[in-house]
Amino acid sequence: MSAPEAVSSDEPADPWDVVRELPPSAKLVAKVLEYNDTLTQSELAEETLLPPRTVRYALSRLEDADAVESRFSFSDARKRLYTLNI
Repeated sequence: MSAPEAVSSDEPADPWDVVRELPPSAKLVAKVLEYNDTLTQSELAEETLLPPRTVRYALSRLEDADAVESRFSFSDARKRLYTLNI
């Protein structure tokens, strides 16, 4: 019998792999962003029913994992808009 062949590394990895290792709050925020293109932090808190502090923590973890992009809002420079990057 021959030894099992190693899986080729040429296959693209699942982009959600980076999110799977994150806390549940980050997974929830990522899922909400998947269904809604771009949201502010306050809109995310409203959609997820999570406290604003938890949303901030989830967004920082997602940004560290390069799963979320943020940019300034043109209509209100005090706010940031978040978009899923995976």
